[in-house]
Amino acid sequence: MKTDPPHILCVNPWIHDFAAFDFWAKPLGLLSLAAILRENGVRVSYIDCLDRFHPKEPQAPKILWDGRGPFRKTQIPLPAGLEHMNRKFSRYGILPEWFLADSNGISKPDLIFVTSLMTYWASGVKETIDLIKTVYPDVPLVLGGIYAGLCHDHAVRTSGADRVVKGPGEPLLAGLLKEFTGFDLEDERLLRSPIDLDSLPFPALDLQHGIPYAPVLTSRGCPFSCEYCASSYLEPVLRRRSPEAVYDELVHWHETQGVKNVAFYDDALLVNSEDHAFPLFERIIAKGLNLYFHTPNALHIRAVTKKAADLMFRAGFKTIRLGLETTEFSKERPFDAKVTEREFGLAVEHLKAAGFGGRQIGAYLLCGLPGQNLDQLESSIKFVKKAGIMPVLAYYTPIPHTPLWAGAVQNSKYDLLQHPVFTNNTIFPCVGSDQDLRRISQLKNL
Repeated sequence: MKTDPPHILCVNPWIHDFAAFDFWAKPLGLLSLAAILRENGVRVSYIDCLDRFHPKEPQAPKILWDGRGPFRKTQIPLPAGLEHMNRKFSRYGILPEWFLADSNGISKPDLIFVTSLMTYWASGVKETIDLIKTVYPDVPLVLGGIYAGLCHDHAVRTSGADRVVKGPGEPLLAGLLKEFTGFDLEDERLLRSPIDLDSLPFPALDLQHGIPYAPVLTSRGCPFSCEYCASSYLEPVLRRRSPEAVYDELVHWHETQGVKNVAFYDDALLVNSEDHAFPLFERIIAKGLNLYFHTPNALHIRAVTKKAADLMFRAGFKTIRLGLETTEFSKERPFDAKVTEREFGLAVEHLKAAGFGGRQIGAYLLCGLPGQNLDQLESSIKFVKKAGIMPVLAYYTPIPHTPLWAGAVQNSKYDLLQHPVFTNNTIFPCVGSDQDLRRISQLKNL
């Protein structure tokens, strides 16, 4: 028998790290589940531990032109095993007493959902769950998200969650509500396999205290299987939304929330562009939708054709990131050979011809890989600079369930299996010598 709709508390946890900044980072999966719950009459509360716009903030938050900005930070002790480092370690986000006040300001929930992002932020997840349990010790708590999926066993052992789930949340939602609250979530959309992304509501961004930008996914999954990336593990099947549905979402955030900046979270925004991205861009241009678009997850270089570059410029793209990885273009290169030197040159040429400036275009270069030749990295940096765009060093994070994971575990100076904190890319876990660390520090300045 169907019970009354429950009250679900959704929580975005703290970050524990040496440095953190809001680079268009939002818990899109959690907010998507919240939207589905609300549409089914379920009461949803939301506490964002990373809230830059919390009402208790004494000063107005700093907002850059593109919507990004700094998190509040509080220094905390270095993690066990990293005490030797002469660096500051911090909790990023709201103060714990603000969290407690927010928790006490809502009625007791029937079920709590906590998400997780980077694997090496696991201690921030644990602190969040520990504090929640002091307020609601008898309320079941489910942990999901990236850390929960990639480091599932570790999360089960150490997070303090009552249940740790992995994979997309939509197919699990009805079962979790039934098990923990007795409520029948009779939403036929969630029974389809695969779920029709166009049928789902827009993520509940309005639960936030401020919306300086909108994170948008036009697709889930990625057709590539890069050796360092877990995207294909987390989302094995590439699924797309229709250009019409994506456009409607852009209009919604622009008109109802005054959003100016949009960050596309796609791993493959330009793949099969003629059927997917181009119709979206053309509609944006035709309707005169005045927004700024950003691509932090990188574009596939081979897909940056003359037409793609022209449409992106006219549609309002402001931040372009290219997934280059290395300029070692030989067939013997150690990473996935997704691009040739000529293809990279043509992509940059197309972007510049369309009107993009060199400071708007960045090429990600992998840094800190096991056994990496730093002379080659220096050559890559110089090559990208010579092309008139920005080299952007992407520090390697060892990630479970990727082809590079086993080699990283074998070559790391830390025990990567002990705790995800040792995979933090800013400690360069797979760089073996102090000499190489100093060299990388010099290359950062280059």
